[in-house]
Amino acid sequence: MTTPDFLPAVRSLIPADTVRQALAEIADTIGADRVLDAPAAAEFRDPFQPAGWDAFATAGVVQPESVGEVQAIVRIAAAHGVPIWAQGQGRNNGYGGAAPRVSGGITLNYRRMNRVLTIDEDLGYALVEPGVSFQDMYDALETAGSGLMVSVPDLGWGSLGGNSLDNGLTYLPNGKDFAAVCGMEVVTADGELLRTGMGAMDGNESWNLYKRSLGPSLDQLFMQSNFGVVTKLGIWLQPKPEVITHVHIDVRRDEDLIPLVDTLRRLRLDGTVDGVPCILNTLLIASTIAPRSHWDDSDPSVPLTDAAIDSIAARIGIGRWHLRLALYGDRPVNTHQLEKIELAFGTIPDVSIRSTTTTPEEWPTLPDPSDRVYAGVPNLDWKDMGGWYGGSHGGHMSFAPVAPLTGQKVFELQRWLRGRFEARGIDHTADLIVVGARSLVSVAGITFDYDDEAATAHAYRTMQDLVAEAGQIGYGEYRAHLQFMDLAQEQYAFNDHAYRRFVERIKDAVDPQGILNPGRHGIWPAGLRNPV
Repeated sequence: MTTPDFLPAVRSLIPADTVRQALAEIADTIGADRVLDAPAAAEFRDPFQPAGWDAFATAGVVQPESVGEVQAIVRIAAAHGVPIWAQGQGRNNGYGGAAPRVSGGITLNYRRMNRVLTIDEDLGYALVEPGVSFQDMYDALETAGSGLMVSVPDLGWGSLGGNSLDNGLTYLPNGKDFAAVCGMEVVTADGELLRTGMGAMDGNESWNLYKRSLGPSLDQLFMQSNFGVVTKLGIWLQPKPEVITHVHIDVRRDEDLIPLVDTLRRLRLDGTVDGVPCILNTLLIASTIAPRSHWDDSDPSVPLTDAAIDSIAARIGIGRWHLRLALYGDRPVNTHQLEKIELAFGTIPDVSIRSTTTTPEEWPTLPDPSDRVYAGVPNLDWKDMGGWYGGSHGGHMSFAPVAPLTGQKVFELQRWLRGRFEARGIDHTADLIVVGARSLVSVAGITFDYDDEAATAHAYRTMQDLVAEAGQIGYGEYRAHLQFMDLAQEQYAFNDHAYRRFVERIKDAVDPQGILNPGRHGIWPAGLRNPV
């Protein structure tokens, strides 16, 4: 096994014998069948890392079934000083998958803590364990005959906990500005248990209903951080509307992105459009359908020309930019909102607008997986989108900076990104996720054949360059791949990295041994700071 010299392969400073002793004590506590040693834990790595690379490797995986077992695991790890990497389902593909940031520690995986504890039909929320997947939540709601729906991402196999705690994106109205989470239960580094918000009071029934606290509100403190291990979280759900109107808008020219974005912003600000719309470029959509070789037989090391992209768009029946969104409400209201949308976007030359209106019984079988996602129906139809170059062994990494929601800014960023991609011989794919009325996340996917070590190394180096170069022109990522967490955090340099220095002080105070998720999003404990 090897580690390429460009990977920041930070290894635990704790001796391997000590880690094995901690795993043995955990096995005695929760059962040997729920402790996987390194060979048995082979799937808990970055699935897109070549087989010969051993960066980001766990020494063992533990799978508790209760909060008490999580507390016991944390206390045992603390007694030995062993680092823990906590995760939900371990499906964070594109950002490092199930791999830990520090090799040689213990992975805490929540696949056995996958219970939906409460569904409150009247107040519209659920209380879940962190291993509950989007599919689990959907199934629980449908089995209960609920009138509620959950906001889901494009792939439904991940967990609500893992996705939410990494500020992951979903598409229904509760997905905007990451609004779904309300109230957490957290195990701290000393094995103690706390509840955030109103949950800090015994018997307070507003725990998962009110997002504030008496005093500083802590929920956000446990997102993209390493200050505690979340064991329960409240998730706000949405009542099923009478109908959903699915809207798809295509523009023909690359520069039409400018009026497309500006028109969408105005409709988001005035409330016509809710939820989380997306703007996809031609090649992103093509990648969800088939590999590059299906669309074009030219040299894959030479980026596709505008003419080739236009040809692919024509074959699919889309434009250079494709906007997807949904309207949720009573049929007459949706009809009125759709009329406003058609009138507003109709000013763009050669624009194509199509829509369908569907009822709840139709949502699970909608032919377009995007429409199913916007109807809260999880699926895996897009799971092979990373196969643009590698087919069945295609991997991908996502570079995802945040940008202001103005047409000119977004267009300039996409032209800049395309130039950087194509200079390195890579086709530019773009998924512009409109998280609110004022900003979007520009997700650019770098795809590669992970059986080809040279191609994978080239992809990693391209991503490394993008993070640094984007930082120089004022763009920072909203989340980062394991490989680039330190570099991404380095870009947030105002006042000599005052933000990082502040959260490091919090880390040292609440986890002085530095055992919980060390290095997550560039936050290191004192003992591993400035890792080499």
